[in-house]
Amino acid sequence: MHTPALNFDPALLLKAQGVRVAFFDVDGVLTDGGLLFTESGETIKRFCTLDGHGLKMLQKAGITPAVITGRDSAPLRARLKALGITHVRYGTEDKAPAAQEILNELGLDWSQASHMGDDWPDMAVMTRTAIACAPSNAHIEVKAISHYVTEREGGHGAVREFCDLLLVASGRYAELLRGYVR
Repeated sequence: MHTPALNFDPALLLKAQGVRVAFFDVDGVLTDGGLLFTESGETIKRFCTLDGHGLKMLQKAGITPAVITGRDSAPLRARLKALGITHVRYGTEDKAPAAQEILNELGLDWSQASHMGDDWPDMAVMTRTAIACAPSNAHIEVKAISHYVTEREGGHGAVREFCDLLLVASGRYAELLRGYVR
């Protein structure tokens, strides 16, 4: 039997233990923050497949991934649809009220929420949640208020790293991993 290789600080796992919803920003978190434009002005985004699998594993573990983003684009909508993420707020800079709406829809409160963000618009949500996370390339003020800063950068596996932490804290990581290691 395979033994999981991941280890997290026990105090950090305790903070994350009751998380039922995980909020994520997009630019700088699910992507590297770069914006590519076609000649016609369409935005192109690059998403990391490791992150996508982590978000799917959260759903299997009973943790709802939710996205709150200041932007909106067809590629983003297509990616979130492909991942089965239905709790989304597009085009919002004031993220705390959007997060509260999602919490109300799910019948949850801030103590059951986490948030991963990289810049100032994320801070109002991050300071309310049980556990806040930032990718390693986040703004310094965001990293300063985070309970956990990933080793990986946004758009390059940082979301997966945070998903893994939440999965370990939920007690479901080893069970999910066993489904892939035979």
